[in-house]
Amino acid sequence: MLFTLSRDEELKLGNAVINYRNSVKESYDLLLFCMYNLIAITEVSVEDEKKRKSKHLPLEFDKLFKAKLYKNPLIQSLVNNNVLQAEFRKMDLQSKIDLDYCKKIYQEFAKEASYKEFIKAKTGDAETLEILLELFRLCRRNELFNEAMEDKYPVWLDDKSLIIGAIKKWLKALPSESNEQYKSFTPDQETVKEFGEMLLDYTHKNDADLLERIKPTLENWDHERLAIVDMILLKMAISELLNFSSIPAKVTLNEYVEVSKQYSTAKSKDFINGILDKIIRTMIENGEIEKGAAGLDEKPKKA
Repeated sequence: MLFTLSRDEELKLGNAVINYRNSVKESYDLLLFCMYNLIAITEVSVEDEKKRKSKHLPLEFDKLFKAKLYKNPLIQSLVNNNVLQAEFRKMDLQSKIDLDYCKKIYQEFAKEASYKEFIKAKTGDAETLEILLELFRLCRRNELFNEAMEDKYPVWLDDKSLIIGAIKKWLKALPSESNEQYKSFTPDQETVKEFGEMLLDYTHKNDADLLERIKPTLENWDHERLAIVDMILLKMAISELLNFSSIPAKVTLNEYVEVSKQYSTAKSKDFINGILDKIIRTMIENGEIEKGAAGLDEKPKKA
């Protein structure tokens, strides 16, 4: 949003905040869509079982095949969750999914030796969880799956790692006695509003002052020639340092270095790390950050 504000003079802060909120909601919707797809892929096993049983000359594997990938306590706890299913219907996810690619992904997974062993073996929740995680790993590698996620929710490109972590956590919590267990992934207002919106608002409104804090650390660098994203990240980091004292300075530094790896140039991480380190040490000297809470490594003493 800050980048967009810097490029689009007609965009107002209020509209950027609305766009930010919508983006957060879209990430949560993406999580539900991802799980909906996973359930749909497992349900293809029901059709697979019917086909195997109807063969004129079934193989031994066909005879013992059961739709365990779908008919297990973990997946069924989602299927029978009336609250979650109502949420799926409200989002009209059925119209957003292509069952053909679900079948193709399942067929690819059905060739895996681990899935065949799962079918043959006597299994419980632990084994079911492992095979579901393996299916999800295959989905993440599958071009069709990634295209489907990105097509309906473009934020997949940015939020993929976040969604993957949440899906894993969700699966590991199954089966759940609570119909509202999935709501634990709802973005909390403290994070979205008190942190995110405040950071967006403060950074935009204090752009000039934040730039003045950065200039002395640039030495021979011309700030106007630096990558726009790098300057935005530095300003955001300083805003965070000034307004969220509960976050150690070292944590802030590390986070913005990581963000630069994803959104800026190959050299940005070293630039962000070096400049932010200088700024933080200056803020410590000026008493704006408590030294003990900074979390920075002490410079080694001379022998």
